[in-house]
Amino acid sequence: MAAGNLSPRQKMINLMYLIFIAMLALNMSKEVLSAFGLMNEKLTESNEATTLRNESFMANLEQKATDQAEKYEPLKSKADKIDALAKTFNSHLEDLKSKMIAKLDDPTDYEIMDKGDYLDENFFKGDKLKEDGQAFLDQIAAFRDGVTNLLKDEKGMEDVIKEVQDKFSTEEVTNRDGLKVSWLDYHYKGFPLVASLTKMTQLQADIKTTESEVLSNMLQGTLSSEVSMTNYTTLMETSKSAYFNGEKFDGQIVLGRKDASTKPTRVELTLDGRPLKEDQYIIEEGKVKLKIGTGGVGEHKIEGKLIFAQDGEEIEVPVKSSFATVSKPNAATISADKMNVVYRGVKNPMTISFAGIPDNKVSASAQGLSRAGGSRYIMDATRVKGREVTINVTGTLPGGQKVSDNAKFRIKDLPKPTGTVRGEDGAIKMQKNALDISTIGAKFDDFDFELPLRVTGFKFKVPGQPTITVRGNKLDTRAKAALRKAKRGSGVQIFDIEAKAKGVSVILKKVSPVFVEVTN
Repeated sequence: MAAGNLSPRQKMINLMYLIFIAMLALNMSKEVLSAFGLMNEKLTESNEATTLRNESFMANLEQKATDQAEKYEPLKSKADKIDALAKTFNSHLEDLKSKMIAKLDDPTDYEIMDKGDYLDENFFKGDKLKEDGQAFLDQIAAFRDGVTNLLKDEKGMEDVIKEVQDKFSTEEVTNRDGLKVSWLDYHYKGFPLVASLTKMTQLQADIKTTESEVLSNMLQGTLSSEVSMTNYTTLMETSKSAYFNGEKFDGQIVLGRKDASTKPTRVELTLDGRPLKEDQYIIEEGKVKLKIGTGGVGEHKIEGKLIFAQDGEEIEVPVKSSFATVSKPNAATISADKMNVVYRGVKNPMTISFAGIPDNKVSASAQGLSRAGGSRYIMDATRVKGREVTINVTGTLPGGQKVSDNAKFRIKDLPKPTGTVRGEDGAIKMQKNALDISTIGAKFDDFDFELPLRVTGFKFKVPGQPTITVRGNKLDTRAKAALRKAKRGSGVQIFDIEAKAKGVSVILKKVSPVFVEVTN
């Protein structure tokens, strides 16, 4: 277009054509920037879900380590170290992302994030790295090498180690021109801010996914070891929990796995120190079925060993079990599965039984009480007047004799729900961009029922701005606009929170408000 002598008219046409191409490129650039921003939002939501899953896993593992320290404490120790590596790296990325968007008035306006000034100025100095750039690489290496070192002696973790090495590799990269460039240059130098921001969020996703995979693989390895022959033990199976005087005890000593390969060749057992005769037991696949009297009231011990033939040798599995013989019952066992009270508006699960009496021979009655099956009952105290309910229980003994009992339970209303922002309640400090995307929730504090609440609306107040009524559980456009006008240190109020709970037949108490101090 620029060659030769052109007329003024042709030059003008060429110039307009160039301007038109530039406008098309600009529009495409804005679309691409918005696409990166939306991708970043989706990754952020996914990361929040993965974080909750990992936290739930760690909490369950901590409980298991408390209950069964010998089995789960070694696993928990490594899990704690991996979790610490993940949190350190994730915190570094979160801090870096906050600095990248700190000067933006609206961190969701992705179409203005077309410059890469922050990283270019803070990561690079010509062909060399600045302190922040080197710190970023050091964090990647610390996570990658830390996880690798923790897993290198774990059997079956080879694929996980390779995946960690690949995902968090910082080796030189060959660009489209066939030239080798540093990893940091290739991925972050000269890129738009929103693209780099999305890459940081993807790194966070890789961290959380890696932690999930590592923890699940480690747990799977622990569970697999439980089924090896070295971990087998004997169990006592009985048809009921207690026996009457003079009854035949029909208990069975079994292995954890029942098949032909676990059938003992012979047994050496004693009952309260006396050897059992051959007509007092039957050897079956994976178990020894006992045919003995229950004896007098009290505890009776069965001890000895099961003997297996394996590779020409005899393998002994020790037996040490007991059963109790009790007197005929004259009192029922009645317990609320959740607490010593029942609540209005919810289905209160209860277990009602008589010791030694089958569930089909036990009946219970009370206003609002219904049977769910077996010894399981449901108490709905919504329509019960007063603050107490009495449950009457009747049991029929094998001879037809009736026994009865009753118990009283207090009736309480559901507690007052507490409002939350991002799962936190009370007075909270938070940056605007964090509050902008946070979920408004509600919960019951110190409540034994699993009763999730769903927020359907709330009021939002920024000092100096009118109160905004919001529908749903996140800030709407008007609330976000008001939030952007909030000054640093000002207190934002979230109140009149409307919440509902599935299956609750009473009106919930007013949800307590949340106060958020804006920190930027």
